Amino acid sequence: MPERDAPTAVTSGAYTIARLETATWDAFADLVERNNGIYGGCWCIPYHVEYQRGVSDPRTLKEELVRKGRAHAALVLDADGNAQGWCQYGYPEELNLRHAREYAKGAPPEARWRIACIFVDKRHRGRGIARAALEGALAAIAAEGGGLVEAISETTAGRNAQERFLFSGTVELFEELGFARIRQVGKHAWIVSRTLGPVGPHGARAPGGSRGRDDQRGE
Repeated sequence: MPERDAPTAVTSGAYTIARLETATWDAFADLVERNNGIYGGCWCIPYHVEYQRGVSDPRTLKEELVRKGRAHAALVLDADGNAQGWCQYGYPEELNLRHAREYAKGAPPEARWRIACIFVDKRHRGRGIARAALEGALAAIAAEGGGLVEAISETTAGRNAQERFLFSGTVELFEELGFARIRQVGKHAWIVSRTLGPVGPHGARAPGGSRGRDDQRGE
């Protein structure tokens, strides 16, 4: 795995994007606790391969993985330093995806990265935080070498989607950021992917990276 030597915080509009790590654990934990543990106490842990339903304590395991460097997310911090959202990402050996059985029936080309969860504080929705979180995760991935990124997300066009189904963002948001639909794996769920070129530690594109459009969509 590549070394994680990129900057841990960057500004994005009105927000600061920071990596989830030991130094930012308290901000992450505060956001989770403000939102009743997220969906009743999941702590953004169920897609980690180490998680065992009914056995693992979600908060304890999440903190353990963060401190070991096996739980990654782009946190969106407001002007007061409070986390208001995140986008979870990681390697396939670290994270599972939803609709795993259907995904496995015709798995797409192997991805280097996965995006599994996007969450925004319930009092701060509709302010662009989900977009900032996803952009932050993609920037972190590019800084760590880039590659094919995949996610499974839900379409919302033409329907009133329930919030509990949108914890992995929306297909429309992913498409706005350059992802392409690969295959449908649920009534409204799609595998989406995008290939990111690498960037240097100060945002400069590494040798070999494309210019202009900075990606090639995953096929």
